[in-house]
Amino acid sequence: MVSEAPPFWWTKADWRAYGLWPMSWMYGRISGWRMDHARRSSVSVPIICVGNFTVGGAGKTPTAIALARAARKRGLKPGFLSRGYGGSLDVTTVVDVTHHRARDVGDEPLLLAREGLAVVCRRRVDGARRLAAEGADLIIMDDGFQSARLTFDFSLLVIDSRRGIGNGFMIPSGPVRAPLRQQIRHATALLKIGNGDRADPLIRRAARAGKQIYEANVAHLDDGSLKNVPVLAWAGIADPEKFFRTVRETGAILAEGRSFPDHHLFSEDEITDLLDHAAAQGYQLVTTAKDMVRLEPSHGRAGELMEKSRVIDVEVRFDDPASPGKIIDAALKAARARNLRKDKK
Repeated sequence: MVSEAPPFWWTKADWRAYGLWPMSWMYGRISGWRMDHARRSSVSVPIICVGNFTVGGAGKTPTAIALARAARKRGLKPGFLSRGYGGSLDVTTVVDVTHHRARDVGDEPLLLAREGLAVVCRRRVDGARRLAAEGADLIIMDDGFQSARLTFDFSLLVIDSRRGIGNGFMIPSGPVRAPLRQQIRHATALLKIGNGDRADPLIRRAARAGKQIYEANVAHLDDGSLKNVPVLAWAGIADPEKFFRTVRETGAILAEGRSFPDHHLFSEDEITDLLDHAAAQGYQLVTTAKDMVRLEPSHGRAGELMEKSRVIDVEVRFDDPASPGKIIDAALKAARARNLRKDKK
């Protein structure tokens, strides 16, 4: 999967998008066929898949965390399933935040494991079975909507209201992962995050197809102490501008913003430059939780960067607080019906 989307993907389609269109057409034919004809395995545990229409940056991981928190309030034991993008382990692994590093299991699984049981596995079917064996009674899958060979009981597609689906073209002409027709057909519901309008055409299309539409916003959890403080914000995520907006919303003065590729592992030179420049200018360093977990304190000055950087945590808040519970209940109901049909065979 592409980790750093070309900027032209997120603007009006130009000669680059049209020039790559033949490859996008072929990509779309293959990805759409796979979605329609995939042989899917099932496990007895209900599965909620949190995916998105495009490559990166929509808010899947904080949405998965919000659902897990709602599940725990219902007395459930949720487990997270991830492919572990960016990690090196090729065996089914229960993530241990005290032992594993981002280079082992990926950065997002480390964030998920802070919230509860998390498993990474290249073959998601095996990962789901491991979660069931570990006692999870609800599986929340972060990504994999277009490619996983699992039967989902609820598929929630997250879309960022400011970015939408970019230029609307499929990879490599644009950020779309598979034909929209197939994606909407296989989705259970959509979650629009934010108050922008670039997602509205797709939201209306999904609504006409009878899909449930949920809405949410991303809220920062800052205590207000950054107000009027000049900061150097650094981020290696799919949409750094989203983080920079969050920094401004805290009241901080965004003196500089440094962008790195998504899932980026920072070199010693990059770490030193951030530290020395911030010290010389008198800037407070701020970053995301996802970036912070990729730093390893035993490597050079990484520990110093961890100590001197403040994490601005965020969470997804549904406009209707009852929505996460409704999604979970729908998944449980679908799983019961699925397992009943299986028992009758």
